[in-house]
Amino acid sequence: MADYHFVYKDVEGASTQWDDIQRRLGNLPPKPEPFKPPVFSPGPLDEGKPTKSASWIDERTEEELEDLEDDRDLDDDRFLEEYRKKRLAEMREATRISRFGSVLPIAGSDFVREVSQASPDVWVVVLLYKDGIAECKVLLNCLEELAARYPATKFVKITSTDCIPNYPDRNLPTILVYNSAAVKGTHVGLHPYGGRKCTAEAVALALCQSDPVLNDGRAQGDSSRQAVIDGVRRKFIEKVVKQREDDDEELQ
Repeated sequence: MADYHFVYKDVEGASTQWDDIQRRLGNLPPKPEPFKPPVFSPGPLDEGKPTKSASWIDERTEEELEDLEDDRDLDDDRFLEEYRKKRLAEMREATRISRFGSVLPIAGSDFVREVSQASPDVWVVVLLYKDGIAECKVLLNCLEELAARYPATKFVKITSTDCIPNYPDRNLPTILVYNSAAVKGTHVGLHPYGGRKCTAEAVALALCQSDPVLNDGRAQGDSSRQAVIDGVRRKFIEKVVKQREDDDEELQ
């Protein structure tokens, strides 16, 4: 029958009482120190290769984020890759929405390029005006407010006789609404908006009576028209509530 030898090993660094006595008498070498792994310390950063993080993604331009599509570091980090896609989508959406945002002054020579040749998905609101006419100033103020509120709609202004020779001043201000190189609406004077006390909301309702002229870039077609109508109603209610609050304060 074969002999079996078993070796029992205690916890590393453990010692028997007998071994301790023998070490004190000098019969055994000192007990070795237990093994301790070295303290972890990160290696030096490659200064030529910046550390990628969410804040680093935020600092990139739209073109730089597009170039990072094949970056291996981002491929290995699902969070950063998803964050890159999210930031890129946000930047593209912001660019799409903020196409215009103001009333652009144009000359007669600019009309075809800026109005007739505008993209079919863009509605163009053209203000025919003349300096020194009070009604033109009133309507221009309303259009400037709407241009900022609906940056996906293009607003331009042009001196009336530069656009239409001999156009009578009695018809000013006049708004022409264009889409796909065709006139979709004509509004003469301030009467369609309630006269000299017209507001941006009244102008918005007149422009969107039948077509989705005004667009903030977040809705398309009939949904953008309905969004304008809902927004006008909301602002009207807010103004009524504020007026009542002001009246109550005067009575107190």
